[in-house]
Amino acid sequence: MKNSVSDQSFYIESEDEEEEVEKFNRHEDDGHDIYTYFSSAENLQQSKPSSLATQWPQSYRQSIDLYSNVPSPTIGFLGTPTVSRLGSSFLLSSLTRRFTPEIQHTPVRKPLLPPSVDDEIQPDKRSTHSLVTPAPPSRKTSVRFDDKVYEVDHAHGIPLGRQSTYGQAVMNGINVLCGVGILSTPYAAKEGGWLGLIILLTFALLSYYTGLLLRQCLDSSPELETYPDIGQAAFGAAGRITLSIILYVELYASCVDYIILEGDNLSSLFPNAHLSWGGFELSSHRFFCLITTLAVLPTVWLRDLSVLSYISAGGVVASLLVVLCLFWVGLVDQVGFHNKGTPLNFATLPVAVGLYGFCYSGHAVFPNIYTSMAEQAQFSSVLLSCFGICTLLYAGTAIVGYKMFGEAAESQFTLNMPKDLIASKIAVWATIVNPFTKYALTLSPVAMSLEELLPSRFRKSHFYPIVIRTLLVISTLLVGLSVPFFGLVLSLIGSLLTMLVALILPPACYLSILRGKVSRIQAAVCIIIIAVGVVSSVIGTYSALTKIIENLRNVV
Repeated sequence: MKNSVSDQSFYIESEDEEEEVEKFNRHEDDGHDIYTYFSSAENLQQSKPSSLATQWPQSYRQSIDLYSNVPSPTIGFLGTPTVSRLGSSFLLSSLTRRFTPEIQHTPVRKPLLPPSVDDEIQPDKRSTHSLVTPAPPSRKTSVRFDDKVYEVDHAHGIPLGRQSTYGQAVMNGINVLCGVGILSTPYAAKEGGWLGLIILLTFALLSYYTGLLLRQCLDSSPELETYPDIGQAAFGAAGRITLSIILYVELYASCVDYIILEGDNLSSLFPNAHLSWGGFELSSHRFFCLITTLAVLPTVWLRDLSVLSYISAGGVVASLLVVLCLFWVGLVDQVGFHNKGTPLNFATLPVAVGLYGFCYSGHAVFPNIYTSMAEQAQFSSVLLSCFGICTLLYAGTAIVGYKMFGEAAESQFTLNMPKDLIASKIAVWATIVNPFTKYALTLSPVAMSLEELLPSRFRKSHFYPIVIRTLLVISTLLVGLSVPFFGLVLSLIGSLLTMLVALILPPACYLSILRGKVSRIQAAVCIIIIAVGVVSSVIGTYSALTKIIENLRNVV
């Protein structure tokens, strides 16, 4: 975790040191931030194509990096947003490939030093896969912050920020993959039967491989660093925009599920809580959904969400704690494992497809994790560790939960756990606290993308960003109250969106970007994965929508 670097000196290796200092100081005097300085055409050895530099969304890297690294906390509320100066926007994250806000106003205390390291490009040591084509390395030099070396990407002219170690990358990947989906794995096992667990393992293998494909897409060009960049390289501007919309809708839908999750668990703890006012009455579930919305609303106004990233990084611990509580209730509290279950529930199997698919919805962040790693050759091992650990957790939770609760398994196993047990209360409260720390981080990328679309005359206002974020939060509440079915909404997200992001688009982009370099075996594997994703998406989406409509009719 990198501490704030204000009042710290930094050095940049360059061929024209004195000229660089003069230009840097001139930009500082003119009120430009450091990101603008490094992005200026005069200082870049290799500039990023304008299509990638200006194409919507520009804020994707900045916002999604909150998931893939841990920043230095700088708490503040919404300031002056300027899309043209993303490096100093109101939601500046020190996790991105930019300097922290403190550095932007810190003068150069020492002159730029002559190059002290070999400028030659080091050979790329990235591992290869038998079915994946290796690609050329990107050009980078180094930047020093108090004797700590960071890399500079000449394709973007900005420092890469703190380089994550192997262990940090694994923790970040697990934190992304192991989310609220683990709560529904016993329910998925009930819907699909024991043989349905084969789907979980299949999705794990395919998603791991498509993660490697994304890496090869990134390696194909030094200009590519995010999933939308890959979409543009594969299918042009339309591909970038379409893929970005899919990713943002997935994030928005996850926020809806957070609201439903909080309402379900809090109402299970306080079933008699309700609100009556002027003939208007809210049930316990709706009341707690409203309370949750009011509680998370101030967090989306934060200028810097890095303080939440500290806490949300504990999502791995929270998930492990909930699983341990489930095992404790079954073994120590002697609830027991008496249910045999069924081998296969063919009628409801498509719902399980969506739930299992949602478990591996981390591909939007994988490019960020990869580009933030100090040793990128270890990325394959990082992915293998992440998918292996998460799959063991998912499968173990599904088996234990289904054996404990059988056909009575709820969409969240915390709702099945006996309310009077201490372990059950710990599990429920851990489940309740976790979304509070992740809601703002999940919604902010959506908000920032919408703020980019504001007319230039509105971008300096404090008012409009607050309005956009407030309306987004309120809309997630309204959708959550309209469709209060956690498991089915999760299945719909997994079928409709995660299948696209994790199984369909990565091999499609890979085939498009590396066409002519892909062998027949590689192409055949990619086509098979795409076919599996399409079939799973169609079947799962139809089943989830059908059940949602059926449940809504029953409620009415």
